[in-house]
Amino acid sequence: MAGKLVGGCSSRVTDVALCYMIEFVLGESDLVDVRFAVSPLNELTLSLRVLKNPARHPMHLPFARRVRGVDTEVLLALSNERGWTPDFLSPRPVTPFTRFEDEFAALREVPARTMRRDFRAVLGEVPAVLRDRERMLAAVEHYWEVAFAGRWDRMRAILEADIAFRGREMVQHGLATMLSGISERITFVSPVVRVLIKGVDPWRVEARGQGLTLVPSLFALRTAVPVDPGAPPLLIYAARGAGTLWETGRPSGPAALAGVLGQVRADLLAELGEPRSSTDIARRAGVTTSAVNQHLRALRDAGLLASQRHGRSVVYARTELGDALVSHSAGRGSKAPGLSLERV
Repeated sequence: MAGKLVGGCSSRVTDVALCYMIEFVLGESDLVDVRFAVSPLNELTLSLRVLKNPARHPMHLPFARRVRGVDTEVLLALSNERGWTPDFLSPRPVTPFTRFEDEFAALREVPARTMRRDFRAVLGEVPAVLRDRERMLAAVEHYWEVAFAGRWDRMRAILEADIAFRGREMVQHGLATMLSGISERITFVSPVVRVLIKGVDPWRVEARGQGLTLVPSLFALRTAVPVDPGAPPLLIYAARGAGTLWETGRPSGPAALAGVLGQVRADLLAELGEPRSSTDIARRAGVTTSAVNQHLRALRDAGLLASQRHGRSVVYARTELGDALVSHSAGRGSKAPGLSLERV
């Protein structure tokens, strides 16, 4: 579904010879039902393009190198040469914090006729290797266990941080500004959301009370929509901070800033140029969440950070004042070592 029609339009987004318009028409009830959600199964599905063509996804080469012992014959057969995948593998999340176990249980219940229809829509004919339903399901489940299960907390933290940022943008600046900030290929002139996508016939979807679901992704290059024009409005987009997924180091605060705030808080402020959850910050620092929370709250109370709860996490990001302080302090003296357990 949403994990395959990724725009590859020219830089001139008005070039309709290369790009086609997908329109979601939102009614009055839909305008107040624009919601965000994280979908583990969508992430798994989108990641298949990394396995298929890792050279196109250099940022995720560490991911591709770590995937071993999976049923690649099945997994690579699930997408066509353009990276499109059947809609049943990219479900519309029913809750903001969907678990893989729940999505996979629903996947098991997808009727065989629906699978065949979606396979044909993307692949033309169902490859022989995909006619064994149990083998296909086992391959997907094992791929999750190998490639995602041990890393999902970190992935989810980045996705939730993006949602917190987009939500704040929508509250402060409105739906149109938030959507255009996701991609230059997305515009909103009430009541229509328009998305430029390459390689599909244009279509127009009336939401009719189904709302619009926005799903951030670490593996989407740009934007993605369902293959089926009749599917409920769903838009997957590239999440902010995806480039930090495989980082191992942490930025150090400028020495001048550390002289005022202390090194730990200077390091935290330097790191929060992109939104992060408190649990993610603690994980990267190798300490408990409670060990950093008092520092984060102190920076927030001083007006240098903003915070927002999202699900089980509290997401922090620098305010304009925090940005200005870090920028002004940069280059004034040498940098101190990165955040450490001893100093926390």
